Amino acid sequence: MKTIKEFKLELGGRELNVQIKSLAEKANGEVLVRHGDTLVLATCVMTDTESEETSFFPLSVNYEERYYAAGKIRGPRYIKRESRPSDEAIINSRLIDRAIRPGFPKELHREVQVIITCLSWDGENDPDILGLIASSIALSISDIPWKGPVSALRIGKINNEFVLNPTYEQKAASNLDLVVTAVKENGALLINMIECGTDESQEETILEGFKSGEQLLEKIIDFQKEIIKEFGKEKIKIEAFQDLKLEKEIQKWLGEKLEKSLYQAPVSRQRDGLDTLKRDFLDFVKNNHPETEKIRFAIEFFEKEIEKMLHDNVLSKDKRPDGRKLDQIREIEAEVGLIPRSHGSALFCRGQTKVLSILTLGAPGDQQILEGMEIVGKKRFMHHYNFPPYSAGEVKPLRSPGRREIGHGALAEKALFPLLPVYEKFPYTIRIVSEILSSNGSTSMASISSSSLALMDAGIPIRRPAAGIALGLITNGKGEHKILTDIQGPEDHHGDMDFKVAGTEKGITALQMDVKISGITKEILAESLERGKRARLEILEKIKKVLAEPRPQLSPWAPRIYMLQIRPEKIGDVIGPGGKTIRRITEEYEVSIDIEEDGKVFITSEKEENGKMAVSLIESLTREVKVGEVFEGKVKRILDFGVFVEILPGQEGLIRIPRFKKRNCEIGDIVSVGVEEIDPQGRTNLSLIKVLKRK
Repeated sequence: MKTIKEFKLELGGRELNVQIKSLAEKANGEVLVRHGDTLVLATCVMTDTESEETSFFPLSVNYEERYYAAGKIRGPRYIKRESRPSDEAIINSRLIDRAIRPGFPKELHREVQVIITCLSWDGENDPDILGLIASSIALSISDIPWKGPVSALRIGKINNEFVLNPTYEQKAASNLDLVVTAVKENGALLINMIECGTDESQEETILEGFKSGEQLLEKIIDFQKEIIKEFGKEKIKIEAFQDLKLEKEIQKWLGEKLEKSLYQAPVSRQRDGLDTLKRDFLDFVKNNHPETEKIRFAIEFFEKEIEKMLHDNVLSKDKRPDGRKLDQIREIEAEVGLIPRSHGSALFCRGQTKVLSILTLGAPGDQQILEGMEIVGKKRFMHHYNFPPYSAGEVKPLRSPGRREIGHGALAEKALFPLLPVYEKFPYTIRIVSEILSSNGSTSMASISSSSLALMDAGIPIRRPAAGIALGLITNGKGEHKILTDIQGPEDHHGDMDFKVAGTEKGITALQMDVKISGITKEILAESLERGKRARLEILEKIKKVLAEPRPQLSPWAPRIYMLQIRPEKIGDVIGPGGKTIRRITEEYEVSIDIEEDGKVFITSEKEENGKMAVSLIESLTREVKVGEVFEGKVKRILDFGVFVEILPGQEGLIRIPRFKKRNCEIGDIVSVGVEEIDPQGRTNLSLIKVLKRK
């Protein structure tokens, strides 16, 4: 297929190549983007008719991994075809979705689907940033109404130097993984999405990281504008439905009902009041205006009225729906050790948001095996987040975890991972499950606090506890803004920003931001980071009052792990022929044994006594005897050339004939022997001292 045109840009010292072809001809927009030998195809399609869905914009973003991109065939024996997307693919889909969603007009009700397919992966250049840039170009040159382009950049930090668009190798050496996307509006660069994982970085580091990439972010936007200028299609006009008569009718019906429902305490009455008002409002509209178009318009107008009231009251009166000050956190309660026989558990409550985290410790062999397009390896720490329908007061079918659950679970995992003890000192596999019991604002941040407490309750020697908080933003488009600490309900739904920040008293470990407006300035970013720090420290003080540090001992219900270091060449002695020896030990002592290539042996046991006996046996199996040592052993075999004596469990030595007459012993006799020689093949030659006991 002939390339219509190529565009090139230097990105991170390597060439970014954009190819405009005619491959997916029926898509509204398509583009191939290459960086090194990593290649992605981005396509976007919009339906011709409007969706009947009225509660949200019907956008779907799918990042598709293909094993062929990495030259792999999928591992499981009977399943070779790609099926359910990996967690990594889902997180990439969410990353792209959060960056491009604000660019669609609110009046657009047609379904839009963006698909990013990784066609080639070189193991050096990450396809997620590439997929985001490709999505922006595909949407920008299509006829789909979208306000772009969006620029994207990953920023790392190695040896106190910021690295723009780092390779995988550089990412591994970096203590910062900051992804920033930005748009340009009225000549100003605005941040519209952040995803960050870091090892207790200061707020200033995040700001400096963004500043280091500002010029390149602008350069990527200008680069896309060149492509749009040449290949951009005319955008489809979306006519917003207007009915001034219906607007006045709604405003008259609402009167003071909206403010009374929105601003009342306690919060449970506020929620019930709004729900009742919405039901009554829908009945009023459907009875008087049954047309689908008018019902949709009425619902959107109702939501706009809530948004307008919320914005006006915050900006002019510092008035929040529940009466709190702008920087006030809801009441916090916490408790540990709730669940009997769990290895660690904690409940964290912030207002109506309540999260129960339960921790389980396992053997090294319980680690999750990772086998994806990009990632192959093992994972020793897992945080899983569950959001049952009752937490939102709803009745819904129970299904497997969705994108939201996977994304929120991954965010908490990212925030906690830097605080864990290193594997060499604490080789347990750790799994935390956070059950959302009640939801009203930032359950993902609450799960970080509850999980920190569960880790300490389990006696895991974490560096220090972490906490998280969500902040919101209210703007009016005229330069005025107010930041809200600990957003909930209407502030989350009708606000302009969701800014989640987690960390310890020493610094940030995770950060996630997305917006509903075009973007925020770096000044608002700085203010949000400072407000988040104050709130985080306040929550940490509450956490410390419940449990200040990890318990000195692991839970009595947790398994015990014993570690041995043996010579790698002795591994075969532990495993035995066909695995016979290791099976015998695991069955007899009810333990699990994990052996690493460097000779580390981990014995995991529910019973301390059994674990110690297994350790003793393996030490005997792998012990190296020395010339001159004396043992009491049992005669195991008598052959023509000599007698084999078991001097240690699993270790035998040979007394050669004629040094020993066969008639002097029988199988089963206990004899005293001395080590005469260890031959070049490692075989032990013995001499008989005397027969101690007949069988």
